[in-house]
Amino acid sequence: MSPADTSPGYGLWSLVILNSLVFIFFAFSFAKPQSQRDWRSFGAFSAFLVALFTEMYGFPLTIYLLSGWLQSRYPGVDWFAHDSGHLLEMLFGWKSNPHFGPFHLLSFAFIGGGFFLLSSAWRVLYAAQQRHALATTGPYAFIRHPQYAAFVLIMFGFLVQWPTVLTLGMFPMLVTMYVRLARREEQEAMAEFGVNYARYAAQVPAFIPRSGKHGSMA
Repeated sequence: MSPADTSPGYGLWSLVILNSLVFIFFAFSFAKPQSQRDWRSFGAFSAFLVALFTEMYGFPLTIYLLSGWLQSRYPGVDWFAHDSGHLLEMLFGWKSNPHFGPFHLLSFAFIGGGFFLLSSAWRVLYAAQQRHALATTGPYAFIRHPQYAAFVLIMFGFLVQWPTVLTLGMFPMLVTMYVRLARREEQEAMAEFGVNYARYAAQVPAFIPRSGKHGSMA
């Protein structure tokens, strides 16, 4: 088993900066943080991206930490070739270019779906804020916190594509942070919208949509 590209691909700090800026700006254009809470969640997401691209193009910390075990289990793989960073493809014996591997393609579905959800949710939320109303249509008809769910989907997609020790450690902490932020938002929404939000929350789940039904209150 050997990766498609055996040439080293690390120490490319210009790519670390470029990819971080591109994806952070892309997420910013969809999330449009305004409040301190928005900036906090967006900042945590940005830190995740920087950590990811640092290992993807800068310094492969995870490969160094696992190199002994990886080399003993898979002696035919050059683990310091860039394509070997696609650990799931390598570990499951994908022989061809890992960019066309099943986990890499699956990651695109999560990342693309996350950005689509983020964009769709922002449009609904912005329109509701302009009317000083409760957002209950579009993605908000299926889950109460689609923007936080979108960030989680995007991060999970990147984990599937390029798992690292650092981002695997950050992921549960960020998910916990988003859950806490969501609970705080719900308290504020309850104080502002009262029984209307209570009725909405009773019908629509927080993060995972119910199968076959939703709670639109439009």
